[in-house]
Amino acid sequence: MQTILGATGQIAIELARELRRTTEDELRLVSRSPRKVNESDVLAPADLLDARQTVDAVKGSDIVYFTAGLPPDTELWEKQFPVMLKNALDATRAAGAKFVYFDNTYMYPQDDRVLCEDTPFEPVGRKGRVRAAMASMVLHEMAQGSIPVVIGRAPEFYGPGKTQSITNTLLFDKLKNGGTPRVPVRDDTRRTLIWTPDASRALAALGNAPDAFGQTWHLPCDDNRLTYRQFVELAVEVFGAPPSYKVLRKWLLTAAGLVSSQVRELGELLPRYEQDNLFDSTKFKRRFPAFRVTTYREGVQMIRDEPRNAASQSHYST
Repeated sequence: MQTILGATGQIAIELARELRRTTEDELRLVSRSPRKVNESDVLAPADLLDARQTVDAVKGSDIVYFTAGLPPDTELWEKQFPVMLKNALDATRAAGAKFVYFDNTYMYPQDDRVLCEDTPFEPVGRKGRVRAAMASMVLHEMAQGSIPVVIGRAPEFYGPGKTQSITNTLLFDKLKNGGTPRVPVRDDTRRTLIWTPDASRALAALGNAPDAFGQTWHLPCDDNRLTYRQFVELAVEVFGAPPSYKVLRKWLLTAAGLVSSQVRELGELLPRYEQDNLFDSTKFKRRFPAFRVTTYREGVQMIRDEPRNAASQSHYST
């Protein structure tokens, strides 16, 4: 039995598809209101803030994936994320299962150094401190050795479906609606983005590779690190849109944050858009040499074709 905690987000949905493709294990999806991804999925409604419900949801599992997300609300993150993670770890330990933690890069320094698995945590802002504390909690569990633990860490997303990221919101949502793409802060810094289905496929690979446990892994990305200017040029070419975009300067986003709570919540991330973002996933690629990373062009083409593809797919993924 493989169990996904926080099973309604894009990473979890793609993870469920990949596990069904690559394993014969029973698959359990856990969230407050879980929905089937594959016809054979077992649904387990549970609130991860409730320790008892989490234990019941995890019982009988061999591998547990923590992919839970929360809206970008700092106070919510501070109050709920550590509780959810602690409950998940406790439940996994009680079940004697393996624990696979899906992580992001909020705890890393927001400068132009190359980010590797051993990069020290230097969080900027409250959400960064929350993610640093959570990663440290998982690393402590890993060091204790009471259960097998592995961390899969991803940089900023771009992707299909319900993928939530600044790039999807400012670039692809605009293009889909016939608008002008936006770029945050600067257009000349190099970005490392991960295609969300690649992140999920990689997480499934880690969870089913016994020798991967006890380590942190950067999930695989296209090494052709484009600037936002180059990325927008690629996107408008693929979409057949006019070759124009607007740069949202830091001062403008800061001012907008005074009246918009949604923009204000993104404020602590702005420094990373002032610098090159160089996320290194060499370790994963060496361990899984057959893993094929989606190129940026391929990803953008799939986003462009998504409405057509979605219409041709059945309700369940097989």
